Amino acid sequence: MYCVYLLDHILTNLIFVKNCFGDVMVKKQLNFEESLKRLEEIVSEMENVDHGLDKALALFSEGTELIRFCSLKLNETKKKVEIITSSGKTKVFKD
Repeated sequence: MYCVYLLDHILTNLIFVKNCFGDVMVKKQLNFEESLKRLEEIVSEMENVDHGLDKALALFSEGTELIRFCSLKLNETKKKVEIITSSGKTKVFKD
């Protein structure tokens, strides 16, 4: 159970991105709103700019990681709301 918590903590605080040369880079994870904004930027860039295959793949990969992060945050929030509404009591959650 601790390993699952640790992995979740790592994934919510860091994002691993492969650049077009296959190098793995680590960068700070954006919050939910920043992630959505970056996703919009990626979609716009892919729709309006003709990138080479490597750059398009890198953008697609980044977008996929952002989607995964946003989905996890939404599911987490949904569970918290369900707990709050089912018990009728306000609970404090740590981020």
